[in-house]
Order: sequence, then C-alpha cells, then structure tokens
Amino acid sequence: MLIGVLISVAFMIMFERKVLSYIQLRKGPNKVGYIGILQSFGDAIKLFIKEQTIPFNRNLFIYYFSPVLSLLLILFLWRVIPFNLLTLNYIFGGLFFFSCTRIGIYALIGRGWSSNSNYALLGAIRGIAQTISYEVSIALIFISLIFVSLSYNFTVIRENQIYLPFFILFFPLFLCWLVTIFAETNRTPFDFAEGESELVSGFNVEYGSGGFALLFLAEYARIIFISYLISLLFLGGVGNLLLFNLKGCFLSFFFIWVRGILPRFRYDKLIYLAWKNLLPIRLNFIIIFIILRIISLFL
Repeated sequence: MLIGVLISVAFMIMFERKVLSYIQLRKGPNKVGYIGILQSFGDAIKLFIKEQTIPFNRNLFIYYFSPVLSLLLILFLWRVIPFNLLTLNYIFGGLFFFSCTRIGIYALIGRGWSSNSNYALLGAIRGIAQTISYEVSIALIFISLIFVSLSYNFTVIRENQIYLPFFILFFPLFLCWLVTIFAETNRTPFDFAEGESELVSGFNVEYGSGGFALLFLAEYARIIFISYLISLLFLGGVGNLLLFNLKGCFLSFFFIWVRGILPRFRYDKLIYLAWKNLLPIRLNFIIIFIILRIISLFL
C-alpha cells in the first residue's frame, strides 16, 4: 500500500500540472513518455541525483530529518483508512490521526529553524500561526462526529453511514471542513506558509535536491490522504472500493481545480475566517449534539 501511495503521488503531480495547464489554455507536460505520463518520474530522478547544497551553520540532523519525518508521518496515517484489505482496526484511530498531524508541526518548525535562514524561519512562523487558527476548528468538527458515532474508530464512523452519508446530515460542518482542509494541506487559497511572492517559497527555501523532493512527496501524499479521509468521514465511507476510489480521485481533482480558479487570500483573512466565522458554527453544532445526546439518554 505504501508503494502504491508513493507512485500515486507521482501521478498526482502530473495530474495537477495537466489540469492547471488546461485551465490556463496551454498543454502542460507532454514529451516524456506517452502524453507526458513519465514526466514526474523524470523530475524525481533529476532531483535525487542533483548536488545537495548545505546551508552555512545549519543544524545538520534536524535539517535532514525534518523532510523524512514529514513523509513518514503521512505514510503512517494511511494505516487508519479501513480499506477492508488487511488494514489495522484502530479503536482510537481518530486520536492517532490528530497525533500524527500535530507532530507534523514540529517537522515544520525544524525545517524553518534548522536552515539558519531568516526567510525559512519567517515561513515556519507563519505556518505555525496559521495552524493554531484552524486546528481547533478541525478538532471540533471531529468531536461532532464522535458525539454522533460514539467512537473514535473510523470503521464505526463508516458503518454509521450505510443509510445516510454524513455530508447530508452535517452539510454546514462538511463545508467548514472543506474550507479548513485547504489550510491544513497548505493549498491555495490558504498556502501562506509557501507564499512565493512574499516569502521566496517559505520554510523550504534552503532545501534542494532530495530534501526538496521529500517535502513535495509529503505534501501531495497528504492531499491524497485527506481526499480519502473526507470520503470516509462524510461521503459514505468505503462500502464499494471502486466507488470509494472514485470519490477520492474526484476530491483530489477538487483541490487542483480550486488552485486553478482562486487567488491567494490575505493572511489575516484566514485567521478572521477561522476564529470569527467558522468557530461559532462548530461550537453551536457541538452544543446541539450534546443536547440531543442527553435527550436520547432519557428516552
């Protein structure tokens, strides 16, 4: 499964370049292999055989370990998706998911600080401030699902959607989750930690060669995982494996489509949106679910 994830990242990058090129009325990669299908593999080989530049006065271990940690964490997360194919059944899969994603913040700090670059450190600080604003909202949405399912187990959450997908029952929460996930994956319109125009590519500015390739492997693997996670939590779960994959592919396309049509927001707009608009909606939903759960105990 992990080999499949890494290969799918290469096709995801090619898919993004193709979709964005047609949105912008150009061809995109079409030379390497049939209709450019081997372009991403050629880029990966080029990156890994390039000379590695080492910043002056860097913290060597953290500098090299942070990209590896980012990739390892997202590969660990794939174990919580119940594919019905020899996967582990985590009783506390939701807690495992949040633990791994929050450890990723330390990898972000390490990437920005260990490079000994002010630009990289500024990008890391912006990423941390952005994370604080939306991670509370993500946790509150998941707590709402827990109140309904009475379990942290993704398998139980999937089984509760046999008759009615959660996106129908929790449509406002589903929209809030979609908005927040763009910030979680550092994607347009909330890719402030990697804003090229004002940050010179942000926290990864001092990474080249293999380290740069590992960072992008981790980012696109996270996009694919989040697409499947949305399908699991809100769109009916695994059920039919072919339908589950189709929903995951469509949501991956949705990430790319949004990047092609929306500009980058202002930094303060995201923080205002997370604290002033989205957070009250989620708190009100949690209060409603708590009241409904208390009423159900007396009936």
